[in-house]
Amino acid sequence: MTEGRLSGSALLPLAYRECRQIAATHGRTYFLATRLLSAERRPAVHALYAFARMVDDVVDRAARPHDGGPAAELDSIERDLRVALESRSGVAAQHASSAEHGESWASVPRPRDLVLAAVTHTIHRYGIAPQHFWTFLDSMRMDAPGAPTFRNRYGTMAQLREYMRGSAAAIGLQLLPVLGTVVPVSAAEPAAAALGEAFQLTNFLRDVAEDLDRDRVYLPADAIAAFGVDEELLFECRRTGRTDPRVRRALAHLIAVNRDLYRRAEPGIDLLEPRVRPAIRTAATLYADILHHIERSDYAVFDHRAVVPRHHRLRIAATEFTTATLRDRLAR
Repeated sequence: MTEGRLSGSALLPLAYRECRQIAATHGRTYFLATRLLSAERRPAVHALYAFARMVDDVVDRAARPHDGGPAAELDSIERDLRVALESRSGVAAQHASSAEHGESWASVPRPRDLVLAAVTHTIHRYGIAPQHFWTFLDSMRMDAPGAPTFRNRYGTMAQLREYMRGSAAAIGLQLLPVLGTVVPVSAAEPAAAALGEAFQLTNFLRDVAEDLDRDRVYLPADAIAAFGVDEELLFECRRTGRTDPRVRRALAHLIAVNRDLYRRAEPGIDLLEPRVRPAIRTAATLYADILHHIERSDYAVFDHRAVVPRHHRLRIAATEFTTATLRDRLAR
């Protein structure tokens, strides 16, 4: 290895460390739940999270002068990932055969390159279907101004679920091979997709105000119209910071829809390998608890963001770990 440069084998651990830092900084609930996984699985989950976060950040940033905007950058990310996967010439492959090839890498790679390196390695290592990543990126283009499929309003729940198929369900399907299952992966996919959608809908309910600030409405127009709510009323609630009674009823309805998704997903946790179940139960419990916090605040989603307190998150994680330990001992 030449001075000032990194070999592929040295770069890949750096790539996974970058992904871990992204997960620790931005995905507190997921990061805590991931601590319950085996050390072997954690880096892959961090890589998948970091890739999703990187793409989400691209979508959320404003277009910069002389670039093609978020849509063009998403195309670039997909192109780079396809090249790395199809040619096996990315950092993942270099790590796998660095002793044979001896290729070197820049000593200060871009964060994007590090995330792509880790996720490429994860996809190859666990045999994750690349289609789940293309489906995810297609949905992200629906969030990207300038993309042909851009959409910042959803008329029906069916339209929103079309978006969530890529933005959320695909994430659950990416994770399945990493977590492992006690049944064929295809048998566990419906529940994994439902849990991904449940997480995403919880995000939408928690982040109503933030989304309005970005001129996005992820609450289906037909669902909220049944309670006398339209987007003008939502913007008025955001302006005043007060939740109109009609909006409370609409949010209560959507929370019930959200909880049904969690109920449909819950049996799928038992289809996962036993050692990973506590982590996924922890993530599901903590995310579902956001809905309780919204309710306890009297649906005050326009003046603050519902957050599960850290002490509660730690208590849930500890409970799941203790329960899993007892199950292991009883099973022996």
